[in-house]
Amino acid sequence: MIIVPISDIILENIQKEVFKLIIVSLKKVPKKEQGDHAHLLLKTCLEKKGISYERNKTPVTRNSHGKPSLTEFPDIKYNLSHADGVTACMISDKECGIDCEGIRDYRPNVIKRAFSENEKILLENTDEKNLLFFRLWTLKEAYVKAIGIGISYPLNTVEFSFDGNKILSNITDCSFKQYIIKNSYIVSICERTDNND
Repeated sequence: MIIVPISDIILENIQKEVFKLIIVSLKKVPKKEQGDHAHLLLKTCLEKKGISYERNKTPVTRNSHGKPSLTEFPDIKYNLSHADGVTACMISDKECGIDCEGIRDYRPNVIKRAFSENEKILLENTDEKNLLFFRLWTLKEAYVKAIGIGISYPLNTVEFSFDGNKILSNITDCSFKQYIIKNSYIVSICERTDNND
């Protein structure tokens, strides 16, 4: 990833032969403007691929669960995320999801309903509960965004763990990658590896 200010944008062309681009901004944006900022990142990503994009002007189609896609460019998949202090965008030629969060105190009630028993054990046995919580949470969010369903999906059935820097999961039709930025933010991405859209 490349960090460049829009104020602090991270840009990654993950593999030259694969159509994939990620931008992460660490600009502090008021909550009401975060969506606009995410669309600015999408515009920047698409411009890198020679495509003009204007929020509310470029035609967008939504699937049955509301996941958007570019009407005139159906082969381009994208996803956006924003939280306090961090905004992220990903484009790909495969269905994808991205989620970003600032590391902060986690909410125990979320663990009860959204984490598997193995994930709960991982959290019980770490000294870095906030970090681990958001590593797991952002992977789950990225996954449900990639499959186009959202958090109505039973998140406790999606399980993650780590072997060093390797992300392990019970999900076999997706690839995952995660970035911990400045020990303050986590960005997780998911990309479908099957042919289902």
